[in-house]
Amino acid sequence: MLTITSTAFAPNGPIPREHTCEGDDRSPPLTFASVPPGTQSLALIVDDPDAPDPRAPKRTWVHWVVYNLPPTTTGLSAGAELPPSARAGNNDWGRDVYGGPCPPIGRHRYFHKLYALDVILPDLGTPTKAELERAMEGHVLEQAHLVGTYEKAA
Repeated sequence: MLTITSTAFAPNGPIPREHTCEGDDRSPPLTFASVPPGTQSLALIVDDPDAPDPRAPKRTWVHWVVYNLPPTTTGLSAGAELPPSARAGNNDWGRDVYGGPCPPIGRHRYFHKLYALDVILPDLGTPTKAELERAMEGHVLEQAHLVGTYEKAA
């Protein structure tokens, strides 16, 4: 079964400040394991379903969109450059790089979602999360997720 873990935070645990807008805003280290047979590429989406306020969420804020990671990828180090074949999409800041947690109020959850796909996707340019999800439809062999939390310092 496909898994995604991090040495920076435990499942449902706090994401260290260095991986947020209050720190260096570097992506956390991620480890991928048990990629299923037949996987041709991996995709990664990091989003926050608690925006803007976890007590009254109104939207899901997208922090990172990555696709066409090679199936042999065992993870990404902190602040890692993507492998040459991988492509990045646009996050909700309109950038094609990782944008760390930066919640305006309260403790938010950040879902790091890994997908094993049975295809190498065509060049989608810098797709949004929705565009990538449409391209992945019917091609997801397995998926895994890791949730971390963050609340800004008072």
